[in-house]
Amino acid sequence: MEYPAVAPVDPATGAPPIWAVVFAGGIGSRFWPLATPATPKPVLALVDGRPLVADTVGRLDPIVPAERVLVVTSADIADRVRAALPAVPAANVLVEERPIGTAAALAWGVTEVKRRAGDQAAVCAIHADLAAAFPEAFRAAVSRAAQVAARERALVALGVRPTRTEPGFGHIVPGALLDHSEPISAGGVADVAQFVEKPGPAAAVAFGSGGALWHSGIVVGQAQEFLDALALYVPEVSQGLGALTAGDVPAFARTARPVGIEHGLLERIGRLLVMAPEFGWDDVGTWAGLRRVRELDDAGNGALGDVHFVDATGNVVHAEGGTVVLFGVSQLLVVTRPGLTFVTTLERAADLRPLLDSLPGSARINPGSLGG
Repeated sequence: MEYPAVAPVDPATGAPPIWAVVFAGGIGSRFWPLATPATPKPVLALVDGRPLVADTVGRLDPIVPAERVLVVTSADIADRVRAALPAVPAANVLVEERPIGTAAALAWGVTEVKRRAGDQAAVCAIHADLAAAFPEAFRAAVSRAAQVAARERALVALGVRPTRTEPGFGHIVPGALLDHSEPISAGGVADVAQFVEKPGPAAAVAFGSGGALWHSGIVVGQAQEFLDALALYVPEVSQGLGALTAGDVPAFARTARPVGIEHGLLERIGRLLVMAPEFGWDDVGTWAGLRRVRELDDAGNGALGDVHFVDATGNVVHAEGGTVVLFGVSQLLVVTRPGLTFVTTLERAADLRPLLDSLPGSARINPGSLGG
């Protein structure tokens, strides 16, 4: 296969170029009724009118232009992801025939980077559904993390200083500082003493009070460092790396066992570094979370579409194809799309599984069928 031409070094810095491996799989049932097989979460315009995956790719530019972005996605949504990313070359969209987990997706992505740009190429592994309020600061953070990763020959996780208790996030306990004169709060880098994915409510409170950071879902390192770590610490993936290196992706997929990067690699790895730059990070994980990433009015309401609020506070509205008026209510989620209006509280919207389990399959997949 011929790949798009990429310069061996960044002409602005003289350093090896930074690549990105973007994980854009899954439908995203927590954003039902918008997220369906026809409109999976990565292509939803949940924050600012652009698809989430397009926001992520655009935010990386210019330090990672589109020709250096690899997107790993699933076969059922690949066409929609491609349509959302017209600037990303077709050869850069890696399509899983079946779900293989993000650790295996990482292995595939960084193997492709190594094949095209060499084992020292910097790689930013990132999920497609993360928000950053300050894009320039985000790019500066990724660039610095790439420099630290190359110097230390280690992977670098970008941490986030917690603002609340979130048991569903990964938690990073910083250890010894690389430079004792530069603490984490001032841009320093530390070894990771412990990484715990989704620790649960009680542990999350303890981690927060003990100075732990959230995991942003972003890890930076050189291509070969990623592959070495996967080979050493992730047996679910390691046995297939030879096939992947040989270009036999189907054989790799047959041997890989699904496991996430966090459980499979970051909880097990011998050495991991962390830094916690401030770039306005947030996880676009639930409807309630949109209040933190959308532009809000003076009463704390966030909306996309033709929406009017009167004596209403703290609501989230996503309106397609019609006008929505909220009067005298608070903390509601309202989603309208052709054939369906969905209303619940933001608290109940955090977990829609009981609702989806009670609906017939056709209604979950095609919400418009509820109306007819």
